[in-house]
Amino acid sequence: MDEGYANLPTSHLLGSVPAVTQDDRKPVAPAAQGYGMPSAQDAGATSRLQEFPPAPGGNGGGYRPSGAPADGDVENQANWKGYFNVASYAPYFNVDTDVVVDRLISSVYPMDGFYRKIDANPDMYGPVWITTTLIFMLAAFGNFATYLMQKKKDLDIWNFDVGYFNWAASVMYGYAIIVPAMFFFLFQYFGSRPSLVRFWCMWGYSLFFFIPTSVLLLIPVEFLRWVIIALAGGASSWFIASNLKECTEGADLMVLIASAAVLQFALALFIKVFFFA
Repeated sequence: MDEGYANLPTSHLLGSVPAVTQDDRKPVAPAAQGYGMPSAQDAGATSRLQEFPPAPGGNGGGYRPSGAPADGDVENQANWKGYFNVASYAPYFNVDTDVVVDRLISSVYPMDGFYRKIDANPDMYGPVWITTTLIFMLAAFGNFATYLMQKKKDLDIWNFDVGYFNWAASVMYGYAIIVPAMFFFLFQYFGSRPSLVRFWCMWGYSLFFFIPTSVLLLIPVEFLRWVIIALAGGASSWFIASNLKECTEGADLMVLIASAAVLQFALALFIKVFFFA
């Protein structure tokens, strides 16, 4: 080696490679302990789903697809203003289409564990549109069914009844809002710990049974109409009873569960008698 290079300090021979000090040898903490486990933010967002209404801003604890970042999470404002803030309800309408379709399929197949699917991520998008669609279908098809039945007799006495829409809107919206809230307070009174928004979500999806049923009730054969509405009412009642039993956590509330099932079947009979008589 040349004497000029031999006299240079070792650091000059290493060029730009920095020397390692004792501080640099400290182990680096992992980015997240327990790879694959949910973070504290995710857990906080999920826990807020049990509270109603959720906190405004960001996702606010509403529906989030699995793995989505918890951007904008804020603490729940537990005061009366949250109930009158539109932003408090917005997270329950931020739901993917494939999730709504999956829940619609589960609502007509009661053994598919519907309540477990909405346990962490309840939504209100599906129930609102299901109820609204059912209202328009009952009003339109109810009039059309009356036309088909009276066509055999005397067409001159048939008139389009606009009152069907008023009745459908009052009964369906009232049922979808008041009945779940009533059973929510009853379950709480008897020691269970239900969630109001999950009850609204479950009862809303239970009405999906009656959308295809209203199409089938156009058949101008009275006996078939009663068979169709009996099957739809029985399936919808079973859906409500099975999901309520799953959410009671072992509590003996069979009287309340049976009452909810009977009330659901009574709704089916009302649809038949009033709109498709």
